[in-house]
Amino acid sequence: MVALNSPGRAALAALVALCLIGLAACRPSQRGGLTVAGSTSVQPIAELLADRYMAQHPGSAVEVQGGGSSAGIRAALSGAAEVGMSSRNLKPDETGLETFLMARDAIALIVHPSNPVRSLTKEQVRGILSGRVKRWEEVGGRPGSITFITREEGSGTRGAFEELVMGKETEIAPDGIVQDSTGAARAIVASDPDAIAYISLGMVTPEVVAIALEGVQPTPESAADGSYALTRPFLLLTKGEPSPQAQAYLDFVVTPESQATIVEEGYIPAKPPGQGSRAR
Repeated sequence: MVALNSPGRAALAALVALCLIGLAACRPSQRGGLTVAGSTSVQPIAELLADRYMAQHPGSAVEVQGGGSSAGIRAALSGAAEVGMSSRNLKPDETGLETFLMARDAIALIVHPSNPVRSLTKEQVRGILSGRVKRWEEVGGRPGSITFITREEGSGTRGAFEELVMGKETEIAPDGIVQDSTGAARAIVASDPDAIAYISLGMVTPEVVAIALEGVQPTPESAADGSYALTRPFLLLTKGEPSPQAQAYLDFVVTPESQATIVEEGYIPAKPPGQGSRAR
């Protein structure tokens, strides 16, 4: 046995402490911590439910981060987050993840309250976002140039919008204003009488107006019964079977209480609520 002088003992103690800190940092789930990351559309309701989960489970910690659906998928695959969030279905090459249906959401087209346009057809929307239609009077509005806001590549909202509205033959024009969050897109429309954007229905506020598509107003009811066409899933993702901590949070978001909160916030509850949350 080698005797250590005081400096040696101090160095050894520091080394042990660092090792213990490193082990603790690498094993957040063992401390009851959980990281949930991804879609900025899912983020607000996930944060609200996380706060309620922590209130009911003292000592637990759930951290919800944004970044977009593609980032959430990557985070779940890499292990950077125990739970990913996506506001679109997974692509065929995005494999290796378990998907859990948290809620459903409608994508709403929004305009400034002073804009007289209150309904558009899919063809008119495709014309605006592709750049073929550049002025409001072309779609029944007052004279003025259209400012359209779109989301960044990798956004689940953009991916769902491209799939449900633009189709495979029409691309969103590169001269639109690109924003990296629902809140940023909404803020521009709220300040620009000539702007139009697409955002989560649950994020529509009185500063903007959600308009009808093909004559159908976006509401949780019209999205649930299928009469409003622009609906998409809110998914939570894990790599393989969830850890006990992740499973506890996943179970919580589909309880009747949590699903009632989802309805109160303007989203569509998972079907059926409270059971069978795994999306196939």
